[in-house]
Amino acid sequence: MEIVKNRRDRSDSDSAALGPEPAVPQTGLTPAVAFVHEHLAAQAGAVTISALAAMTGLHQNTVREHLDQLVEAGAATKSKAASSGRGRPAWLYRAIGSPRKGASEYLGLASVLAAQIDRTSPNPRADGIAAGIDWGRDLARGVAEMRVDAEEAAPAESTATDETLALLDSLGFAPEPVPAEATDAGRRSFRLTRCPLLEAAHEYPDIVCGVHLGLVRGSLESFGGPGADSELEPFSEPGACRLHLHDDTVADSPTAPAADPQTAPASGESAGPAATRKPLK
Repeated sequence: MEIVKNRRDRSDSDSAALGPEPAVPQTGLTPAVAFVHEHLAAQAGAVTISALAAMTGLHQNTVREHLDQLVEAGAATKSKAASSGRGRPAWLYRAIGSPRKGASEYLGLASVLAAQIDRTSPNPRADGIAAGIDWGRDLARGVAEMRVDAEEAAPAESTATDETLALLDSLGFAPEPVPAEATDAGRRSFRLTRCPLLEAAHEYPDIVCGVHLGLVRGSLESFGGPGADSELEPFSEPGACRLHLHDDTVADSPTAPAADPQTAPASGESAGPAATRKPLK
């Protein structure tokens, strides 16, 4: 599977029209401008023209014109990004009234951490996946602890995939199932139609998308399911990334032993640390 490289190897046009596509109703604007505004309003933090162009599938010049109209109409704000030493700082846009409550600070922290990994790690993607696995385990453990405190049990028919999808939904990924006829046998696929770290993902896809893949793997394994063979296709289609999981709704057939995580390849969608499956008690 093709690996999405970090921003130093990507152009703005590579992911145009691909990736998560949030939808928030908006009235009082022309349809074209409202289309841009609804994507802008759905973002947790300020975004660049190139990121918004990738979300909407529109040309950057068209997006710029619509954003200027939004700023003039008082429906958006415009500010300069901090200088990164790579040319002129980009303009950042935010819809007025879009949710903040610390989200922009969280997004900024994620971008800073991704940049640090990119500069210092010999294998940024593998490190991103490893961090994501730890994150997924912690989140799944938190779910289990809350159920213990509330003296609640997991739903009787719930699978590890169901639990992980619920976790992704709570984080803002808005997963949608892909029809079974469009999915390989033994697999279940889902469209991730939202991304809580979309701007950072556009800048450092290898790292941020690696963290999200690791999050899925760590959660699945903690809930007692197979996580190591999960795959994520970042910016794979208009409006979504695509997630491929093992189908845990059918009985498993005998398979070859899993690869030793110490010798597994460090690149590719299935690369990165693989944890022992230990369902939470």
